[in-house]
Amino acid sequence: MTSKLRAGLALAFAAFVGLHALSAATGSAGQAAGQAPARAAARQPAAAKSGEGGFTMALTGDSLITMKLSVHTEPAFLEMIDLIRGADAAFTNFEMLLHDYEPFPSTQSGGTYMRADPSIAKELVWAGFDMVARANNHTGDYGVEGARLTTKHVAAAGLVQAGVGESLREAREAKYLDTDKGRVALVSLASTFPDPSRAGVSWGDTRARPGLNPLRFTTTYVVTRPHFDNLRSAAAAAGVGGGRGARGNGDRPLNEMTIFDRHFVVGDKQETRTEPLKEDLEGIAAVVRNASKQADYTIVNSHTHEGGADRYQPPQFFVVFAHAMIDAGADVVTASGPHVLRGVEIYKGKPILHGLGNFIFENETLLRQPPENYEPLGMTLESGAGVGDFNDKRSNNDTIGFPADERIWESVIAVPRFSGKQLSELKLYPITLGYKKPRAQRGWPRLAAPERAKKIIDDVVTFSAPYGTAIDFKDGAGVVRIGNARSDQ
Repeated sequence: MTSKLRAGLALAFAAFVGLHALSAATGSAGQAAGQAPARAAARQPAAAKSGEGGFTMALTGDSLITMKLSVHTEPAFLEMIDLIRGADAAFTNFEMLLHDYEPFPSTQSGGTYMRADPSIAKELVWAGFDMVARANNHTGDYGVEGARLTTKHVAAAGLVQAGVGESLREAREAKYLDTDKGRVALVSLASTFPDPSRAGVSWGDTRARPGLNPLRFTTTYVVTRPHFDNLRSAAAAAGVGGGRGARGNGDRPLNEMTIFDRHFVVGDKQETRTEPLKEDLEGIAAVVRNASKQADYTIVNSHTHEGGADRYQPPQFFVVFAHAMIDAGADVVTASGPHVLRGVEIYKGKPILHGLGNFIFENETLLRQPPENYEPLGMTLESGAGVGDFNDKRSNNDTIGFPADERIWESVIAVPRFSGKQLSELKLYPITLGYKKPRAQRGWPRLAAPERAKKIIDDVVTFSAPYGTAIDFKDGAGVVRIGNARSDQ
């Protein structure tokens, strides 16, 4: 097969898969943060704003933090901080690395190479957070050393962290927060990551690989008979046969094949099916079962960029996974990663937050980027290019990508309340992150103004409809109707 023919086939195949929805697989102040006040001291008694009694959590999405939070004095921001501090436990997905550039950048990253000053972890403590998830697509941006340094700095700030470790067993294990009202377990994992970031096991003769807790999945592309036959013919014309793993039997037509590492089967309509890898699903479920025996409440967070029919719907494999985690004993399942809000589901009386969007989105105010990010944009060392130029080029001066996408800058803080082990209330507090503000002033959150808050909750209502979840807008927040939500899915 000639190189020209192979290139042509590759282009045609990419267009075919793109048409077939491959895109569906695609984020009161007063004491200085440097003082890192203890969690109890930071508590504001009236801040939870959702009634008295029970155990409350403040759950947020992605925190890509590079600048101080504690400097802000806007009332809507301070009210939000009081809300977080008023919960009995507060969680965020920490999508950042902390070091002083001791490690070198990896050849593969999660996109933008994430790094902030090690002192930034204290800002999350100041804001009232207790627990952070660490498994995400940026865990390995600066290799194993970068992940280890981040673990050290996060621990020094006093935050409970889960999702990374020196082996798969350590990365997978639950980590615990002790409070006077109950013990909380956190299990963190990622379905979206460069494969070198994945933690591994040892058989005794080699060392275990440090990394993150993975949730792998399989993808099957269902195509109609005409599309399948056309694809097979194109592969044969290019000299790659009928595709690896192609199966037929005598006169029976071929119904499935694997080509370019993608699995195709014949079906009545085109769709993409995904399933969690059994090995990972069962391994994580075992951890959750054990954690639920050791803690009063168990939170499971998955960093999942992948989508379903569109970016506002979760992929099939995540729905299966989330249900399995509740069945194993989890009290809350959350998802970070897509950088937009997704729906709320109540499954067997427990909340599944399919996408909490962004809490802090400061991926434009990083200090440095390696050549691997400049060079694809045609930028050179000799040109004197810096991070500001990189941001301008990547976003075409804020006209494309994240800066131009309003929903990236809208989110909620989810506050579930438990009476014993029973979910008694779930409120969603809308926040905004400064859409269309100057680069240095956007990315940090504050409670949304009434009109914007209503719009954000209306979006969540739409995204939650497939699960039969009803949400009312009351006093500036979304209130999930617990008794009316479907729990038999």
